[in-house]
Formats: sequence, structure tokens, C-alpha cells
Amino acid sequence: MAVDELDTRILRLLLEQPRTSVREYARILGVARGTLQARLERMERDGVITGTGPSLSPAALGHPVLAFVHIEVTQGHLDDVGDALAAVPEIVEAFSITGGGDLLARVVGRDNAHLEDVIQKLISLPGVVRTRTEVALRERVPHRLLPLVESVGRAARA
Repeated sequence: MAVDELDTRILRLLLEQPRTSVREYARILGVARGTLQARLERMERDGVITGTGPSLSPAALGHPVLAFVHIEVTQGHLDDVGDALAAVPEIVEAFSITGGGDLLARVVGRDNAHLEDVIQKLISLPGVVRTRTEVALRERVPHRLLPLVESVGRAARA
């Protein structure tokens, strides 16, 4: 799906002012409300906009320890292990990867002991061969998409 300059302006507003109304977005952008609504619906349908919920902090929810766990899986069990990971609430996301391991999971814990318990739970899952854990010390670049949206917007103008 091609994203044009107006789309990127809309996305920028959504990222910078997520609690603003559609009517106010239309006013700020100088477009009709119907035009804005149609663009939003198209971007949702095309998978550009994937959610509208709040961003939550695991640390503020009592889980300040963050780790990245590489999981090696027995051949042929990737889907089964992926399904099992989805049942572990401390896994906030997981990806199939290339390189050292088959899956990479972002895992949170209340403290180091709790993180160890979660990792032990992962190791005991059928199909998991071994894990390798890297504990995050400090966030250096928070999750962000605005620089990417701005880059796409510059490319759309060119």
C-alpha cells in the first residue's frame, strides 16, 4: 500500500497527539472530516494502523526487569512452542528469527528471581531445547515510529 504525504501527516498527528478527536485532526490538517475518516479506515484496513490502544509500561505494572530470551526449538515444533509462549503472560512479544536460536522473546519480570522462574517455565516447554537470556540494563532508544513516518513522508514528497 502506498502511503502519501497526507497519510504521513495523519500518522504523525496520531503519534504525537493520540487522544485528539478525528474532528480536531481534520481541522489541524485542513481537510474534510470525511476525507480524514476515509484515510484512517483505509490505513487500518491495509494494516498500516494496527491499533489505537494506550501504550503501557510493564515497569509501572510491577515488572521492571526486561530480558530478551533466545529460544532454540526442536525441529518441527516452532508453531507449538510459539503457541505455548502466548500462554505465558510475562512474554510481551516473540518473533521467529534467523541466527542464534529460532525464537526471540521479550520477557518481563517483577525481579531477577521472578525472571528466572519465567525462564525455567520456558525451558520446560515441550519442544524447547535451550534458552539464552540477555537482561536489558537501560532503555537507550524507546519504541518509536515517528522518525520512520517522517522518512516515509520525505520519500513521498520526492
